[in-house]
Amino acid sequence: MESITDIHVECARIQSEIEKHLGLTGGQLIFEFRSIDGKMQLDLITINPRHNQSFLFQSVKGYDKVDVLQRMLDYVKKYKEKEGSYTIQWLAKGDPELHTSYFRAKNMYDALDKLYYGRDMNTITVFSLVLNPVA
Repeated sequence: MESITDIHVECARIQSEIEKHLGLTGGQLIFEFRSIDGKMQLDLITINPRHNQSFLFQSVKGYDKVDVLQRMLDYVKKYKEKEGSYTIQWLAKGDPELHTSYFRAKNMYDALDKLYYGRDMNTITVFSLVLNPVA
């Protein structure tokens, strides 16, 4: 008899693999799923406990939850080889402390999109954005 995989168990397994690969656990990753034009989109969001802000790690599109999770896992395994490393120094409105965050992105606009994800652009002031040298 052929075993039918429980979709929730498979999703949990892949999510756990993504968390382990990134070394982020304990609520530092949010998997946000939404259906757009008949496709599934997964936005992987990171929470930085130091300054208590969330940022977009990556968005992927696919057919269903398992498909987008698998695509995200594939991305997580290879993103350091394919994308540049950016350092952004920024200040949140009402916060006196200058923060530094690091992003992997295709270009500087993609890095800024990840910084501003889910927030009003007027709530953060960017002071510098630097493409880090390749080691």
